[in-house]
Formats: sequence, C-alpha cells, structure tokens
Amino acid sequence: MVSATAVTGTALGAVVVSLLTGPAQAVPPTGTEHPGSARVAPAAAAAPDDAGLRAILRTARSQGAPGAMARIDDNGTVHRLVEGVDDRATGRTISTNDRFRVGSVTKTFSAVVLLQLADEGRLRLDEPVDTYLPGLLPDDRITVRHVLSHRSGLYDYTNDMFARSVSGFEAVRNKVFGYRDLVRLSLQKPRTNAPGAAYSYSNTNFVVAGMLIEKLTGHTVATEYQKRIFTPLNLADTFYVHPSTAIPGRHAQGYLTSDTAGAALVNSTKQTASWAQSAGAIISTPHDLDTFFSALLRGKLVSADRLTQMTKWTRVNSTTSYGLGLRRRELSCGISVYGHTGTVQGYYTYAFTTKDGKRSLTALANTSNNTAVLNTMYRTLEPAFCGKPPATARTGAPAAAPRETHEDIAPSVTRD
Repeated sequence: MVSATAVTGTALGAVVVSLLTGPAQAVPPTGTEHPGSARVAPAAAAAPDDAGLRAILRTARSQGAPGAMARIDDNGTVHRLVEGVDDRATGRTISTNDRFRVGSVTKTFSAVVLLQLADEGRLRLDEPVDTYLPGLLPDDRITVRHVLSHRSGLYDYTNDMFARSVSGFEAVRNKVFGYRDLVRLSLQKPRTNAPGAAYSYSNTNFVVAGMLIEKLTGHTVATEYQKRIFTPLNLADTFYVHPSTAIPGRHAQGYLTSDTAGAALVNSTKQTASWAQSAGAIISTPHDLDTFFSALLRGKLVSADRLTQMTKWTRVNSTTSYGLGLRRRELSCGISVYGHTGTVQGYYTYAFTTKDGKRSLTALANTSNNTAVLNTMYRTLEPAFCGKPPATARTGAPAAAPRETHEDIAPSVTRD
C-alpha cells in the first residue's frame, strides 16, 4: 500500500520546492457572464486544504485509479500530494514530477498560439476559417472565434471513433492521421448547429485550430508551441512528440478502463495520439501546467485585449462556462477558476488557476473511462481553492459534488 504524501515549499527567486463532459449540451451563447449572485464572495482566499485533497486522491484510488496526484502553487508556496503508483508493473510511487498526456488541456495551448497570431495582425477572430483555409469547411460563416469557442457546429469525430472505448483506442493507437483526414471524418456527419448558434464541444474545432497555426506560420504546431510557449516559460518537461508513441523521461503510465465490467485495465501509455494532435497530444507535468496557466492569466502570453476576448464566456452548465480554449469553473466559496480539463486514454487532468494567476492547481489520475474517478477528481478544485469547508458542512452529510461527464473525448457517447 502506498500512502499519500504532502510536501510544501516556498519559492525565493526560483522555486526551491516545487482533467470531458457529455453528452455535450448545445448551449446558446450568452456573452460575458459572471458568477451567480447566490454565491458568496470570499473576503480572502483560504489556505489550501491538504487533508481534504488527500482524501479525494485516496477515493480516486479506491474507485480504480492506480495513482492520483495534485500540485498546488500558492504564489510560490508549493503543495504536493500523491497517492498510489505511476506504474502497476513496478509499483513505483506516483510523483508530481511525472510527465503525462494532458489531453484537451492542449486546446488552451493551441488557442494561445492563435491569439498571439491575432496580436501580430496575422489573424482576425471574426474572419471565416475558409479565408485562411479555402474550401476546408462547407460553411463560410464559421469563423475562427466559433472554432475556438466550440460554437462552429462541427461534429466531433471522436463520437464514432470511441463509441467503444478500448476497441476504438486499439484501432487508432498506432495510426497516423493527417489533419484533413480528421476533418473529413467530421464532415461525414451533419453539423450540430448553425455557426455561432450554440455551444457544442467538438475536438474537430481544435484540429482546425492546428491547421490554422500551420497555415499562418508555415511551421508545425510543435515548432510554434516550442517557440511561443514552451521556451519562453521554460517548460522543460512539456513536449509535443506526435507521431512518436513514447513519453520521454520519467512518466506516469496511463491505464484505460475496459468497457466490460471487471476486465483488466489496458496500459494505454504508448500511442501516437494522432487522433487528437492539436486538440489533445501535449505531454507535460503539474509544475509546467501550473506555470502555464498562471502566466496566461497574469497576461504574460497574450495582450490584455486578447485575454479579454479569451474570457468572453458561453454558459455550459450551472458551474461552467467556456471562452476561447479556456474553461471557467465557479466554486462554492464564490471563487472562479480558469483552465481546462483533459481526458486522453489513461489520464484525467484538471489544470486551473485563479483570475490573478496566484494560485494554480494541477490534479491527475492515471486512468480514464471511469466516471466515478472523473467525478472524484473534479472535487479537487474545492479544497485547492476554497480551503477547508465550513464546520457546518463538515458535520452534516457531504454535499453532492457536481457531476462531470466525458466531454473531452466522444462528448455524445454516454459512459457507465
């Protein structure tokens, strides 16, 4: 049995011590939104609740995740909590230094590159995609903004690809797709709504985003991620290795839960991730994701105007809104946090930061296709950003956490 551990440290100059919903709902755009008035605004952010986080990670393990971890950077003070293993074969304890596949957190990286190109005058958000990629899409009303906000109406090809999780994965594990191959799969199905009419999560949108990056720059997305984000932020453990199947260096193995109850977990670590590419193929660590989202919300990656554009929200459900490649979650204590979730075979990721970028959380469980674990990992946001629950909440029955669903992969496929 591997027990949870917690470590804290303080950064002095340099740091000393140093994650999906479906079926996707078509939600009409509502413009800029604010947390509901019923929520009570906090006087000040409470300290992270390490004990509460540890309990959540242990619950995820009991529900089938081989390992789970969380890293909080609280304005330089770092909290690390781990539970379980990163490799079932060796029994090695999972570590917040482990690299892993971040899944749809990649979408925020892709959006940042395109917003930087908008800052440079090389892209207009309200210009049709077909202006830059002539003939790609069947409707020239679909704009870059529609793509980045999941309001294009483009069908998500992963619905069919992963209707059966394990067999679907094995069919594409070593396959290399071109971007146009994936767009063609999407266009074989009717669109979900008229351009701009509703929110409907689709990986196709960020495949198109990758195509835009490569067309406008003349470089691969790997080159642009490295030049514009990885190198400037010194994200030394963040990679885009597509179509290579291996995660370099120390990493957490990913375990895909079978569609058949009781069947063995499938080690899904090695894959091209070609089905995802600019929608979900980045590899990173908790440190690097905390650094990335903190820098983004502090205005270090895009101009103030583009960050404002990125945070024009469309309501998704009672606690979640979506901007341009960025999610907002409203918590029980009145705090809103900003980031993205990520699901890729074998990994659930949550990476969020506060509006001022001063407190960031990355949480990971190295399993997927397990709704119980997904819902449990969602709960990491509350102790990380709201601290300990009020005494009245602790003495009564535990409050029901909002339920997550599989939006990042196959959003219209019901699991479990």
